[in-house]
Amino acid sequence: MDETTIQLLCPECTKDWQASPDDLPTPADMFHCPNCHASRRTSEFMRTDRDLQTLKQLG
Repeated sequence: MDETTIQLLCPECTKDWQASPDDLPTPADMFHCPNCHASRRTSEFMRTDRDLQTLKQLG
């Protein structure tokens, strides 16, 4: 079985990466970019609406 990943994109430095929903806080919690340390709600780092829905369902 394939592990589900979420596509992330930093709105400040444009770093993109993938993470498991288990490794991310809820969409409303604060999250920090591992590259530039920007702090925003986790939902603002989602690359697509589908990634946000996946996080809400599995996170």
